[in-house]
Amino acid sequence: MPHPLLSIRGCSQIYTKDSSAELAVLDDVSFSIEPGEIVGLVGRAGSGKSTLLRIASGLLKPTGGEVIWQGRPLHAPTPEIGLVFQSFALFPWLTVEQNISLGLEAQRLPRGVRQERTDWIVDLIGLSGYENAYPKELSGAMQQRTGLARALALKPNLLLMDEPFAELDHLTAENLRTDLIELWSEHKLPIQSMMLVTHNIEEAVLMCDRILLFSSNPGRISYELRVPFDHPRNRDDAEFRAFVDQIYTLMTRRAPLVSEADEEAGLSAPAPNPLAIVLPPLQINVMVGLMETLAAAPLDGRADLPMLAERLQMALDDLFPIGESLQLLGFAELEDGDILLTEDGGHFVEAEHEQRRESMRTALLHAIPLIRMIRTVLDERPTHAVSTDRFRKELEACMSPAYAQQTLQTAVNWARYAELFDFDEEADQFLLDEDEIG
Repeated sequence: MPHPLLSIRGCSQIYTKDSSAELAVLDDVSFSIEPGEIVGLVGRAGSGKSTLLRIASGLLKPTGGEVIWQGRPLHAPTPEIGLVFQSFALFPWLTVEQNISLGLEAQRLPRGVRQERTDWIVDLIGLSGYENAYPKELSGAMQQRTGLARALALKPNLLLMDEPFAELDHLTAENLRTDLIELWSEHKLPIQSMMLVTHNIEEAVLMCDRILLFSSNPGRISYELRVPFDHPRNRDDAEFRAFVDQIYTLMTRRAPLVSEADEEAGLSAPAPNPLAIVLPPLQINVMVGLMETLAAAPLDGRADLPMLAERLQMALDDLFPIGESLQLLGFAELEDGDILLTEDGGHFVEAEHEQRRESMRTALLHAIPLIRMIRTVLDERPTHAVSTDRFRKELEACMSPAYAQQTLQTAVNWARYAELFDFDEEADQFLLDEDEIG
């Protein structure tokens, strides 16, 4: 049997934060990519998808495991693996043609071959007429087409794409996605396979032959799904919608804390760190808006997540953090691909402003140990003030510094809404206003 194009074997990625703390981003990830298929990596923020893409490209060496490229270990980038970034990553001082031919120059191809290859890919990707334009003169769609053309000009066997449509508006992304799949279906692309990182479930089902669903913190493959539809695919088809709904259901399914085998063996799950809850960069008014949308007709307290995402024009990384935050606070539940208001959520929507504030205050103190701990310390201190550094260090013991800072900022925003405490940025400390004391 021929080798797979790419094999990821037991790959893990662990970052050491200091002498005593480590952060696991990926844990024991294994899968292969065969010639002729498009594989999608889907998961929430923090599932290590982009890290895995860098490992697969040879840009990052995994902490554990190995990457096998066409039967041999991969230790460094190779022109046989192309990479398209979310942020376009074009050189602003080079024209479209110069950006595309840059990789060809690095391969020391003759000038005539470089020009012929560049002209061919410019025509294929729809950049004719823009050869002499600079990136600043291009729309986001044309910049991404240039990034795609630059990767394809090298004629790689495998094309890796890291959320390539995330920076584009909905219509522009749809056009570029459709063009790419048409070229793939017509066998006009100079590649054997593609791997796509995306947070958009519909995008994955529209494009991919196989989808790997990742869980978070650390990233692991939780499900592998084969997409049973031929190209071109119709997003309005009932079977397509049912398949998308199935993925939402899987991604809202709660994993058991203890497996059945562990239960039979009398084992229990280790007690989680109560502070190890990463709070998303989410404003209270966004959660309130979603609760009001759910409560109103025609939803009347319950909505199918794919339908709601389409209705609100939200992608996975936008919608799930809101739903999960509402679930954490007890205002909603995620269940079998649906989101539904709880009794407390319904009461919140019906309440007046001050009653809403009090309801949120109760929910935050009950559900967010970090906020409860900060408020307790502030109440106990005679000065009713405390440095944020203490809590930042405790958070960094169980999450990355970036997530720790994000969690602290969100805690401040949520606490301000509920009038639990305030934050002095200049002094870098939490404090109570006079009205909050007592």
